[in-house]
Amino acid sequence: MPARTRTRPTLNSPAAADLPPAAAARRRPNQLWFFLLPALALYTFVVLVPSGRGALLAFTDWDGLSPDRAWVGLKNFTAILDDADARAAVGQTLLVAIAITIVQNAIGLLLALGVNSRIKSRNVLRVFLFAPAVMTPVVVGALWKNLLAPDGAVNWALDAVGLSGLEQDWLGDPNVAIWSVVGVVVWQFAGYSMVIFLAGLQGIPQDIYEAAEVDGAGPVRRFRHVVFPLLAPATTINLMLSIIGGLKLFDQVWVMTGGGPGHSSETLSTLIYKDAFQFGEFAYSIALAVVLTIFVAIISSGQYWLLRRQEAASS
Repeated sequence: MPARTRTRPTLNSPAAADLPPAAAARRRPNQLWFFLLPALALYTFVVLVPSGRGALLAFTDWDGLSPDRAWVGLKNFTAILDDADARAAVGQTLLVAIAITIVQNAIGLLLALGVNSRIKSRNVLRVFLFAPAVMTPVVVGALWKNLLAPDGAVNWALDAVGLSGLEQDWLGDPNVAIWSVVGVVVWQFAGYSMVIFLAGLQGIPQDIYEAAEVDGAGPVRRFRHVVFPLLAPATTINLMLSIIGGLKLFDQVWVMTGGGPGHSSETLSTLIYKDAFQFGEFAYSIALAVVLTIFVAIISSGQYWLLRRQEAASS
């Protein structure tokens, strides 16, 4: 009688297929971490280590040039509280971020609803409306700096149509300069928000529209009770991107106003640049950068948590 041999079932064998999922998972070799380790090591070396070493300089008196530095503790951070320009920059940064987030997403949503309709030119409109988003912010700032000059095209157009009373020194008036920058940022990135909202609109099944229409819901009620709740993921993404972009806004402000006139359009990013490269206060500017990083982390994380919670409640 031939000897009977027992073979161990493999993952592809019928015997292994009969195993419970937990037992099969324990048998399956877990090698995912080996694939993640190279990326984690590179991220740690390129991002985390330099950021940590740089943040430590905020607790020193480093001048940016000398290899010598002394530990000063929280002196640079307490100096921020005593700096009127820094406090004003914090307030203006928050104001700019909130304004950009609200206006940009409101306009982006309206544009998305418009180009999602059945008008024949919708594809061409999508291209033209999104085109400013692919332009370099420095180029956009330089372009609008010329357009908003006292003798620029904007004032010329207002005078040509009989609205000379609306002419402004758009970038030279302390009460108008910051809002001119906000308008330029919204002009550039409203199309970016539009594309994200448009992707969300096109992901809504047509059957839902038809069911709401059969139930007697008009356009406003369909948008309020059907469309907008289903746009929650797109809304979360857009709000996150716009609030983060507004908090760290630098390029357009620096090119158009340089933080002026005076400090009327100063943001934390422009103040960091000035303190570091114009006044040589590198340690103080790094402390400001740490404060900005904390602001971005707290505000964006809190906003994301609230939006995800509302998204889960509406689903």
